Amino acid sequence: MNRIFFFTAAAGVPLSVIGSLMHWPSAILFIIYCVTIIALASYMGRATESLAIIAGPRIGGLLNATFGNAVELIISLFALKEGLTGIVLASLTGSVLGNLLLVAGLSFFIGGLKYKRQEFNIHDARHNSGLLIFAIIVAFVIPEVFSMDMGEKSKLNLSVGISIIMILLYVAALYFKLVTHRGVYQPNQPAAKEEEKPEWSGKRATAVLFAATVIVAYISENLVHTFHAVAEQFGWSELFIGVIIVAIVGNAAEHASAIIMAYKDKMDIAVEIAVGSTLQIAMFVAPVLVICSVFFPVSMPLVFTLPELVAMISSVLLMTMISNDGDSNWFEGATLLAAYVIMAIGFFLL
Repeated sequence: MNRIFFFTAAAGVPLSVIGSLMHWPSAILFIIYCVTIIALASYMGRATESLAIIAGPRIGGLLNATFGNAVELIISLFALKEGLTGIVLASLTGSVLGNLLLVAGLSFFIGGLKYKRQEFNIHDARHNSGLLIFAIIVAFVIPEVFSMDMGEKSKLNLSVGISIIMILLYVAALYFKLVTHRGVYQPNQPAAKEEEKPEWSGKRATAVLFAATVIVAYISENLVHTFHAVAEQFGWSELFIGVIIVAIVGNAAEHASAIIMAYKDKMDIAVEIAVGSTLQIAMFVAPVLVICSVFFPVSMPLVFTLPELVAMISSVLLMTMISNDGDSNWFEGATLLAAYVIMAIGFFLL
């Protein structure tokens, strides 16, 4: 599999450059860009896996989520620059659904096929559940409710204010987990399972992450330019492109890493990737995009459509109910996957 990703990336990067310079058809470029980003994301996943072994499950999961979401952030910034606020909001929705339902669902399902019962840190699960409820149900719903009687300027001001609060609370959450309460809630995994040797050294893994992120940034800018043509050619709405396509491509790194970790029975890392990535999207990436949009011609208030809000709230409640007991199995994974497929069909037909 690693060889396949190597040859895909080796061929995809030059093809992406040549295709953009020679103005190949948008549909062909769209496919090349998506496949190349996914191949590069596999390298990001392998690098962060090495860093997770070196630094531990919490920091490793955070690094994986951060570099994985870097792709999402880069794509969204270029989309904002083009004024595609609908696609950006939809991609944020897709990231929440993809991480909580698709990534966690596949992790629970594939890991559950190998192990009848897999455990993860129950204290982290409950802590993350509280933050998820705050980020999605409180911080995302409030702008929607209050914006009904507001003008565009007031909507943006409210969104910026909420964004600043969310970023501050996210930083405080990291400080809580990594500094003041570091080591208080020990992982459930036996210490022997952490004695695995990393594939790459810390320096090499960091270098790979940096290089892959830079290349992905270049390809992402070109990918955004194909959205309109692809939407018209395939009959896709901007909402479907954002919720499903951009979200899956932008989060390919953590998708692969979380599933690999679950298969190796490292559920603390798998859950930290899936849920931690969701929290980072909701409490950092989305607020940063709102604040950055102030400097673009078209600003982006933190106001989602009703289907997007209902889908995100449903995914948070379902994930909270399933994960709060600190263990998982294949059937719980199947339940999360079924919810994701139902929502994907709804957004496709909307």
